[in-house]
Amino acid sequence: MPKKSNTNKKTKSFEQTLWETADKLRGTVESSEYKHVVLSLIFLKFVSDKFEARKQELIQEGKGAYIDMVEFYTMKNVFYLPENSRWSYIQKQAKQDDIAVKIDSALHSVEKNNKSLKGALPDNYFTRMGLDQSKLSALIDSINNIDTVCDQENDVVGRVYEYFLGKFAATEGKGGGEFYTPKCVVNLIAEMIEPYKGKIYDPCCGSGGMFVQSVKFVESHQGNQKDISIYGQEYTSTTYKLAKMNLAIRGIAGNLGEMPADTFFKDQHPDLKADFIMANPPFNLKAWRDPDELTDDPRWSGYEVPPPGNANYAWILHIISKLSENGVAGFVLANGSMSTNTSSEGLIRRKIIENDLVDCMIALPGQLFYTTQIPVCLWFLTRNKKARAVEGHSESNRRNRQGETLFIDARGMGSMIDRTHRELTSEDIAEIASTYHAWRGEAKGGTYQDQPGFCKAATLQDIRDNDYVLTPGRYVGAAEIEDDGIPFEEKMSKLTRKLYQQMEESEKLDAMIRENLEALGYGE
Repeated sequence: MPKKSNTNKKTKSFEQTLWETADKLRGTVESSEYKHVVLSLIFLKFVSDKFEARKQELIQEGKGAYIDMVEFYTMKNVFYLPENSRWSYIQKQAKQDDIAVKIDSALHSVEKNNKSLKGALPDNYFTRMGLDQSKLSALIDSINNIDTVCDQENDVVGRVYEYFLGKFAATEGKGGGEFYTPKCVVNLIAEMIEPYKGKIYDPCCGSGGMFVQSVKFVESHQGNQKDISIYGQEYTSTTYKLAKMNLAIRGIAGNLGEMPADTFFKDQHPDLKADFIMANPPFNLKAWRDPDELTDDPRWSGYEVPPPGNANYAWILHIISKLSENGVAGFVLANGSMSTNTSSEGLIRRKIIENDLVDCMIALPGQLFYTTQIPVCLWFLTRNKKARAVEGHSESNRRNRQGETLFIDARGMGSMIDRTHRELTSEDIAEIASTYHAWRGEAKGGTYQDQPGFCKAATLQDIRDNDYVLTPGRYVGAAEIEDDGIPFEEKMSKLTRKLYQQMEESEKLDAMIRENLEALGYGE
């Protein structure tokens, strides 16, 4: 990975210090709950800093008479805050016994005065949690040190949010991963599908990481955030709030539906056709419906009904139903989805393949996720391989890949960042994405070539010959072994001598074991 600048190191150190302060709350609050306490306070500090900066701007412009008019804040995408919701007020009251009540009141006022935050902020969390006043006060003091608006380029508060969401996921283990997709996986999906312009949808959006990285992708490639619109849905109420806060702190407008709801039973965007779909559905979700429910749902039209015992193929068909005419989707699923024939799953996969929807399949290494140590895969589907158009790539170079699917085996990639978790490096992501875009004829100056052990462009007939299994390992084969220049006879001679030595040592050890057993009275 590229070396980080000193600025990044300093921020990282600060993030760790802030985490250690926040982590002390775990003695009195369930880990699954206290993330909402911490992130709500960071959110409150951020919107307060933005409010105060806009207020000073109005005063300097000679518009002091308008400093309490909501419109003069919202016109600049700033939330208006009543006095009891401002961080300065909370900070002054931090040592009071009723500080939890005051924070709840502040959050309620912020939400009440800003329609876009409806349903976004925790409701009476601080009062209900029975938080230790001294620990809460220490956390407030620590957060008070963040100047959230001083460095727009480095997005300080956004990075704190990302860091905390990742740490919460790691701390909570299986449950934590439900709201968090590793940043490297999200980055890879974004680099593959390149969501420059159009509607972006995530049917199980968690804390909104897919949306954040989509916007970052657009900005990093000199695109315009206004060219994309965001749609999402989330089932869990607290995670739905996290997503709304995560978007709000970055000034990202998104439609996450009127309420948290089950995507299968209460679709918040029934008429949506998305240009880009990015998702990390819950792995192998069991009992997602009763056997007699949703059997004639229009989303399964043209396919078998997905089985009630595993939602993987229900997610796939839901995603296909939401794709626009030339839409593309990139999503994470458990490896079993590539080869299963359970119930109707094999038949559904066969029809998806025969309909020429599968653009690319990527096998990822294990240990990327906090939810599971097993390896997972990425599916990339597109409605129209011929018409798939991406901003910034020459039309003349783009190749028609109808009837073909690219398979990439990335299981050997990534670096361990701690004892149990792996991360794809920026170089890994670039290599995978550039291989895909070269195959599509979209890489400037790049040409595609099959690489044994890594990538293979397979035809529809190849996939038929492999019984419609989509596991990349079936197609890419083994990597070529470099010739070390040592003649075979010489290698064989050395290996034979080593084998004989080991056999002699084995005989000596066997004899010693027999002697010891006889000495203990267990001889033959």
